Amino acid sequence: MDFINSHILTLMTFLPVAGAAIILMMPSGRDSHVKTIAAVASFLPVLLAVQLWFLYDRTVAGVNVASQFQFVEHYRWIPSINVEYFLGADGISMPMIMLTTIVSFLAVVGSWGIEKQIKGYMALILLLETGMMGVFCALDFFLFYVFWEVMLLPMYFLIGIWGGPRREYAAIKFFLYTLLGSVLMLLVMLALYFNTTNPETGGHTFNMLHYMQQSTHNGWLKGFDIRILLFLGLFIGFAIKVPLFPFHTWLPDAHVEAPTAISVILAGILLKMGTYGLMRISFPMFPDVTKWFVIPMAVLGAINIVYGALCAMAQSDLKKLVAYSSVSHMGFCLLGMAALTPAGMVGASFQMFSHGMITSMLFFLVGVIYDRAHHRDIDGFGGLGAVVPVYTFFITVAFFASLGLPGFSGFVAEAMVFIGSFSAFRTIVMISASGIIIVAAFHLWALQRVFLGPLNPKYAQLEEINSREIFCLAPLALMTLILGVYPMPVLNLMSASLNHLVDVVNMVI
Repeated sequence: MDFINSHILTLMTFLPVAGAAIILMMPSGRDSHVKTIAAVASFLPVLLAVQLWFLYDRTVAGVNVASQFQFVEHYRWIPSINVEYFLGADGISMPMIMLTTIVSFLAVVGSWGIEKQIKGYMALILLLETGMMGVFCALDFFLFYVFWEVMLLPMYFLIGIWGGPRREYAAIKFFLYTLLGSVLMLLVMLALYFNTTNPETGGHTFNMLHYMQQSTHNGWLKGFDIRILLFLGLFIGFAIKVPLFPFHTWLPDAHVEAPTAISVILAGILLKMGTYGLMRISFPMFPDVTKWFVIPMAVLGAINIVYGALCAMAQSDLKKLVAYSSVSHMGFCLLGMAALTPAGMVGASFQMFSHGMITSMLFFLVGVIYDRAHHRDIDGFGGLGAVVPVYTFFITVAFFASLGLPGFSGFVAEAMVFIGSFSAFRTIVMISASGIIIVAAFHLWALQRVFLGPLNPKYAQLEEINSREIFCLAPLALMTLILGVYPMPVLNLMSASLNHLVDVVNMVI
């Protein structure tokens, strides 16, 4: 048990890829065994995440950045260039670690209907989980970048091989956009490496904690103009992943063409890596530029909220509607972060967690109806509520959670963002609030057209949702409801670290 507790982050990160290796070594024709191994390899990190949840000390606030992290694993990896194997978890990464394990496991179970090249599919989805976990745990920038790139290839192949009719176009577009962000991040990483000194050894370092200590910076990295350029490089890289306007155009294509489970992972976890990167890297490493850039960030957040909602309202494809709703909801994260208040920052982080659960539900549900009807045209349905009442119940819960109805986690997150941001950006917040009306409108409009009104005779015998699909949806729906009524378990988890981050940025004159 001591070994597990001492290496819990490593085990959570690499158990999935170990499962992928076992799957690749299996002979062909053992699809049921492949699915079972994939499920076990993705379920074990869930058990470790539960253990991590109970072991994590929520009272740790600390007087510096380093004291925030728990379950630290710190070893020399490539001594010649001072690369370290450095993992740790704090209140910023803990909710994302929990979300990654849960959504990845449910995505694997939700993929059991896949029949094409099942070995390759399951191996890639497990490799993708390892990349995502590594991003949320890494504290060495080189290691962070490796895990960030590890995510790129599995997602490219999962869309390009198992996607829809335009899968090659969507996969290449996703790859090129993400690669652009990766190149910008690489340039910033090299600039930080060559202009930051490890106070212990005196050499260059990739240690992210040293980057957050402004006293370790030297050379031209101290110049504010250069720091603005570096901040913008990181910001664009992370904005592509969020995605923020105008870098969002890859998202609808990727979602529409991706298999259901891959859309779940893409919206539930990958989009959060952009906002996580801003919190973990950009804000604490460039606090002076962050304060200078708060108004543009708030404006971009408001544009995402309103523009994404308007785009969603214009869609006739149910999956594309959900994709654009994600663009809108991620705008709340940026708005709350830009306020640099404890309530705004906690609201933004809670929105990341809440949206991960809600949008995962929505994409699972879109996949269920597509598997049966073989299309997603909103106007092509009608009156399905009378034929598939259980499915209608789940999608109603998901829609109401997505539009921010009180009693669901989305309401708590959006309310905290508005409360935390109003004192800093009153006009911007009032404009953003109009997005709530548009979000409610397109959700209710879609619900009415698909499930209410006269029944389309074509779907009089539509098959009801099955037990495996309910297994994927019920935990997400339950968590959304519980955290909507009592969000303190997650808020207590993240508050100390986020309050410290706000103090770090606001201490800059």
